[in-house]
Amino acid sequence: MNEDAVRARVRAVVLELAPLEPPAPAGNWDLVTDLGYDSLGLIELAVALEQELSLPPLSEHDSLGVTLLDDVEQLVVRVMRTTQA
Repeated sequence: MNEDAVRARVRAVVLELAPLEPPAPAGNWDLVTDLGYDSLGLIELAVALEQELSLPPLSEHDSLGVTLLDDVEQLVVRVMRTTQA
């Protein structure tokens, strides 16, 4: 799967599981403020991404500083690159 396809799949999963409808227009939404994720929701999101994209478990260290949708996309792309190397 190429990087654009990975990013699109990540975005779809994040939005599918988001407790709130994202504000328009499409953008780089904050996971908590804009999409309504809480701490449990973020854990559920991590597990869903691991399962959906066959990722190794995402560590707490990996997810530090991940607050925006784009951060999630970048994290998943980075993890996929390191696991394929």
